[in-house]
Amino acid sequence: MGLFRRSASQQSSDEAVVAEGSESVEAPAGADESSAPVAPAAGTRGPFDSSQVSELGARADLGAIWLPGVPGMELRMEVDKKTQKITGAAAAVNGSALQVQAFAAPKTMGIWDEIREEIAESVTQQGGTVDDIPGPFGRELLAKLPVTGPDGQRGFRAARFVGVDGPRWFLRGVLTGKAAVDPEAARLLESVFANIVVVRDNNARPPRDLLAMHLPGQAPRPAAAAPDGAAPSLPAFDPLTRGPEITERR
Repeated sequence: MGLFRRSASQQSSDEAVVAEGSESVEAPAGADESSAPVAPAAGTRGPFDSSQVSELGARADLGAIWLPGVPGMELRMEVDKKTQKITGAAAAVNGSALQVQAFAAPKTMGIWDEIREEIAESVTQQGGTVDDIPGPFGRELLAKLPVTGPDGQRGFRAARFVGVDGPRWFLRGVLTGKAAVDPEAARLLESVFANIVVVRDNNARPPRDLLAMHLPGQAPRPAAAAPDGAAPSLPAFDPLTRGPEITERR
């Protein structure tokens, strides 16, 4: 199925999984780097729906995702080469990375259980291993992904797949680097994930349709009018993979 491919530019074992067709570009600055993630109210835990949050706060507006910023964080936006559409974002800090994407989901049921099964099957088919375990956001997957090093040697790279079903959306995260194997190292990026706000538009979308994103602080270009009753089109994107990149350092 080719869900876990590495781009030719990837050299480090702590980088997140990247799909074919990715590229890197510098992104403009986003939220204030001195600000820490802030939850809407004490005692609540996200990720949050936009209906629960009254203001952007210490988050970068990426369209469908409002992403919290922390000091020293590097933000990479993922871009589809063919369509130039933003398909996801990745935050890296202190040797760890968190890649996030938001998708449409049914109104009456979640899709994370189904997606976990698909990820597990794909990893296993490619010679990796995966464990379905409890985590801070519910069930998650701890996977060892098969990789080939620069010297041609085969090895494995750890990745944690986390997911949260929201009201008509699904948010998926992939933790790599130290955060995939060290609970203490994972806490900062878990806090970032927990304070994400998902902004779901009101358009009718099929389940797993990628929600539209844009560069930090930039409004998306107006989309061409769709036929009556049709949902605006976004590039086909597999929820298990990562795409092109745009880099911003904080």
